[in-house]
Amino acid sequence: MIGGGYVGLVSGACFAEFGTDVAIVETDPVRLAALRDGRIPIYEPGLDKLVADNVAAGRLTFGDDIEQAVQAAEVIFIAVGTPSRRGDGHADLRYVYAAAEQIAKSMKNYAVVVTKSTVPVGTGRQVAELIRRVRPELDFDVASNPEFLREGNAIGDFMRPDRVVIGTDTTKPGGTGRAMEIMRQLYRPLYLIEAPVLFTSLETAELVKYASNSFLAMKVTFINEIADLCERVGAEVHDVARGIGLDNRIGRKFLHPGPGFGGSCFPKDTLALVRIAQDAGSPMRLIETTVDINDQRKIHMAERVIAANGGSVANTTIGVLGLTFKHQTDDMREASSIPILHRLAREGAHLRAFDPAGMQSARPLLPETVHYCEDALDAATGADILLVLTEWNEFRALSPERLRKLMKGNVIVDLRNIWEPRAMRDLGFRYQSVGRL
Repeated sequence: MIGGGYVGLVSGACFAEFGTDVAIVETDPVRLAALRDGRIPIYEPGLDKLVADNVAAGRLTFGDDIEQAVQAAEVIFIAVGTPSRRGDGHADLRYVYAAAEQIAKSMKNYAVVVTKSTVPVGTGRQVAELIRRVRPELDFDVASNPEFLREGNAIGDFMRPDRVVIGTDTTKPGGTGRAMEIMRQLYRPLYLIEAPVLFTSLETAELVKYASNSFLAMKVTFINEIADLCERVGAEVHDVARGIGLDNRIGRKFLHPGPGFGGSCFPKDTLALVRIAQDAGSPMRLIETTVDINDQRKIHMAERVIAANGGSVANTTIGVLGLTFKHQTDDMREASSIPILHRLAREGAHLRAFDPAGMQSARPLLPETVHYCEDALDAATGADILLVLTEWNEFRALSPERLRKLMKGNVIVDLRNIWEPRAMRDLGFRYQSVGRL
């Protein structure tokens, strides 16, 4: 497994749990030292125990020597980062190609080289061409095996997936039966629980991941716009979401209004799909609009906070509950908190913030003036406004009566709808949520 980041570490640990010997290659010395020391550099429930158990069993190892790891491998996964390329939104594939070149130089025997990273259509063939160019004599196959791991529920998603997608080079002379059989054996435990395993062409597998994430991002954006409409016409967004979600053709998931989507996948993958489609001469107008609406929504959410306080937050203390893009993760990538809190800081607000897992990763991304608190009640103490940005369960459990006593003011802007509007207003709060009466 080339890459010990989120995808590589979770996937490698889960494959090891299946009984496979897994060598994770991580070239970042700080991350590698942490992994070897038993410290998990990302927040993912259950991952620390899963890693520890499989290291102890001898099935999972960590190192920085690609040559050593590759030589005995039957399957070599490329699980390195593919961030948005600065300036144009295309996926940056430099790390994928660097890994492929190192793999080519290190291989001794036949292996299946698999892109686990999210990569644009055509990358698998480019990886194959690169390997052939470096080592024309090598016997190998390439495959695409996109991940569908939700942060906060990644282990469950891997062990009990909605589907596994495996793309192979269906145009290869002689076929790819050998590669397909090796991949079947690798995922054999999932066949036993009758998880759907879909074999496709390389291009199809690569597009499935982008199409899936973009559709879900569009679904989130749709309910966010419905929430805005609900506020104008006096409807209740949760009832609307329930009413449409009970239609099996639509489904109930990803119909939760909020301050806009973030994280490592949706923003990057929607933008990449837009660029892929433009380059192919088949523009994705719905996804282009989804990207634009989501960016604008985050800006609008800051304006909502300012309006809730009478049009100004200058010299106002705002208690902030949650910083990460969603609960059960420490991931701050494209989090709504970043543009919202920067705007509020520019307007002169004093920000007191707490997040159960994300404060360390938040510090370099948020205004230097943010004061980081010990817990949620500390953030609320003395606040003129309380702002909810992430739906951590411990925030739902907070006593509104206790908050009323601790806060200096009575304005609550709940962008995750974690409390009941009527109950909060009955306690004297000037309570605003998203799309509710």
